[in-house]
Amino acid sequence: MEVYLDNSSTTFPKPKQVINAMCDYMLNVGGNAGRGNYSNSLQSNRYLYDARELICNFFGYDSPSNVIFTNNVTTSLNILIKGILRPGDHVITSSMEHNSVIRPLFFCKENLQIELDIVAANSEGFINADDLKKKITNKTKLVVMTQASNVTGSVQDLYNIGKICNENNIFFIVDSSQGAGVLDINMKNIKANAIAFTGHKSLLGPQGIGGFILDPKFNDSCSSLIHGGTGSLSYSLSQPDFLPDKFECGTHNLPGIVGLSESIKYINSVGLNSIYEHNNYLIKHMLEGLLNIKGITVYGDLSGKRLSSCISINLNSLDPSELGYYLECEGIKTRSGLHCSPLAHKTIGSYPSGTVRLSISYFTTKEEVNYALTVLNKISKNL
Repeated sequence: MEVYLDNSSTTFPKPKQVINAMCDYMLNVGGNAGRGNYSNSLQSNRYLYDARELICNFFGYDSPSNVIFTNNVTTSLNILIKGILRPGDHVITSSMEHNSVIRPLFFCKENLQIELDIVAANSEGFINADDLKKKITNKTKLVVMTQASNVTGSVQDLYNIGKICNENNIFFIVDSSQGAGVLDINMKNIKANAIAFTGHKSLLGPQGIGGFILDPKFNDSCSSLIHGGTGSLSYSLSQPDFLPDKFECGTHNLPGIVGLSESIKYINSVGLNSIYEHNNYLIKHMLEGLLNIKGITVYGDLSGKRLSSCISINLNSLDPSELGYYLECEGIKTRSGLHCSPLAHKTIGSYPSGTVRLSISYFTTKEEVNYALTVLNKISKNL
């Protein structure tokens, strides 16, 4: 039996309409948006605008022109972080962040001499909002926080963190990579100034497409990182200062944008709550099964109340890569190691070897989870 449990890396399979829409675009449309007045280009313009509108509504915002497309969430976070920070600024983040947040911040620390505080999560991977509040100084300009951990699945209290940022006039960036498409996230409700997203994880879209949404206040203070052709103001040698062109240049990944639009339509048709209920049931079922296997160490929230779609484990003294190999031999696809989140592994006590991560999607079945549990139980007994 083949079981794909690496959905926190990229979801697989994708909805069929995502594939069909991308193929249809490449076979029948194919024109560059904003680069011509012929029918193919104009149709691409419509696809582009419809995608902005869909994403804007999905994240609870109200201005489609504030939706910016990039190639992935790492690029989005680099643009937002490096664009907003200036020498001497103070930034707060958490110990559960992916390197897509940590490395840009360390780059700014080394090259812009910013001050950086990393709030330690507890052993389950949760941030206490009061601990973050204690780190605020009169120089604090930015807080960057993940919606959910890609290691433990721990879901952070974005509402209270956003409230603290708003009360202290601090910019708030949310990395929605591990939550959007399963967990509800409303930009205005959590008082985020910017949300970075990627298409290929729980949004069920293709690889190579991501983006961010930013509010006017953040936009006014954020410099563009990439400059080039936009199809607008072509007579000017300077980058346009209006959205979305300020942050978007070069040819759009229209097949990816079309695919992402279709994946969000699919999520909307199924219902975000239905997807959450499915994933929540399966992840709790998996957690219960893992806790009953001798020799398994489960990291994170053992109650399952604040989990997204992944669980990290280790088995006795086996190296995670060894366990991952044994699982692959039985047809189970997982991810072992540090998951590009070394600070998270230090937080939960699994550094430097890391863990084996099991991550589900809406297309994961109970039968597949049960098979994985059976195989893990067999491996445990054979050690």
